[in-house]
Amino acid sequence: MSVHEIEMKIRELRSLQALIEEAEQEAEAIKDSIKAQMGDAEELRAGEYKVTWKVVTSNKLDTAALKKALPDVAERFTKQTSSRRFCVA
Repeated sequence: MSVHEIEMKIRELRSLQALIEEAEQEAEAIKDSIKAQMGDAEELRAGEYKVTWKVVTSNKLDTAALKKALPDVAERFTKQTSSRRFCVA
């Protein structure tokens, strides 16, 4: 692929990314308006649709506290990983 073709691909990519971001923002705004309508309710029915908005509880490891309290244990169970990050500037 020539530099010109790559430049055109990048331009198209950035345009599509902007459309995706705009669509995601619109979707979040719609979700927020539905949540506002629901208030404290966990379920809402609208025609053929059922919307739920429930509290979900999860347990997560507080790695900062573990490193502070037991740094040797935290170090033994820390795993380093590598990946490649794609970025267009």
